[in-house]
Amino acid sequence: MTTGRILAAQLEGTRDWTLKLIADLAGDAWSFQPGPGLAHPTWLCGHLAVSQHVLIFDRCMGRPMLPPEFVQHFPIGGPIKATSEHDYPPVASILDTMADMQRRTLAAVMDMADDLLREPAFGAGGARHPHYSDKLGAVTHCIRHEAFHAGQLATIRRLVGLPALR
Repeated sequence: MTTGRILAAQLEGTRDWTLKLIADLAGDAWSFQPGPGLAHPTWLCGHLAVSQHVLIFDRCMGRPMLPPEFVQHFPIGGPIKATSEHDYPPVASILDTMADMQRRTLAAVMDMADDLLREPAFGAGGARHPHYSDKLGAVTHCIRHEAFHAGQLATIRRLVGLPALR
């Protein structure tokens, strides 16, 4: 099995967990914030799509995929506004974008050769990321990043009265 296929399988496993965590969210649970400025499921799902876009398509492939109109709702490192304070895209649209980005990511990563994975990963303007320097690092960071936010979704589930998942 190639490194790209192993990474794609890890991305897929992490996303499967995220999808299980949000599968039974409904109504106001999508807007629930544990505190002011903290992430809510609507923002988290949009942020995961945008982050995957930046890490894989911007930094690894050099070809942005998401329209700026979607990206601007989920700025990386920006403030997280309540759903009552911001006109986020509808949850169904966010989930569709998240699924499309995952499909494209799996196809791209699966075909990444080891030589490509060793190449430097630069962001806009040639900026390096503080947690990795190469494309392998960008892909593994994408996996870690989603797992981190899945933990937030797991906590939100409990706070809105849904059962823990294993």
